[in-house]
Amino acid sequence: MNILQINSSARSTGSASTRLADAIVARVQAANPGAALVRRDLAAAPHPVLDEPTLQALFTPADKRTPEQAARIALDDALIAQVQAADVIVIGAPMYNFGITVQLKSWFDAIARANVTFKYTENGPVGLLTGKKVYVGLSRGGLHRDSANDSQVPYLNTMFGFLGLTDVQYVYSEGMGMGPEAVAKAQAQADAEINAILV
Repeated sequence: MNILQINSSARSTGSASTRLADAIVARVQAANPGAALVRRDLAAAPHPVLDEPTLQALFTPADKRTPEQAARIALDDALIAQVQAADVIVIGAPMYNFGITVQLKSWFDAIARANVTFKYTENGPVGLLTGKKVYVGLSRGGLHRDSANDSQVPYLNTMFGFLGLTDVQYVYSEGMGMGPEAVAKAQAQADAEINAILV
């Protein structure tokens, strides 16, 4: 089994979403001794944002790209290869201003490539990253689960579905900005959710 862990918090230490992702990975590894783990910290090693030169490189045939264009696309290719090789994907996703982090958005921009991770058909787009399990550890300062303020989960569901990742489970750690008691409660509830989904 190959596990891919994506940490998308801007924090290098003390991240609640990274704590969740670590806890999920530990349970998956415990259930699958010998599983290989690749961990990517998007804050420690930021991926370039999708900009005009990158778009030009993507729409240039591979054999006609400049060395600079080829080098830029190779960075995305590496992320795509990691996802393709993974059997289980674990993402730590904090909520910043009601959305995902720019780091995680750049990761999605890098791995969403036509005819590689999805394709267009007469019946609409079809995701090509099938047969994988996805766990997402969500951390929030406030309480947003199942509310109109939660634009994170609908976006993530759209992106996962677009890429063919349909087996997705979320673990929530909310109220992290509401004081020590709320933090302790949130962590206990998250640990209980992990125990419930990873039996």
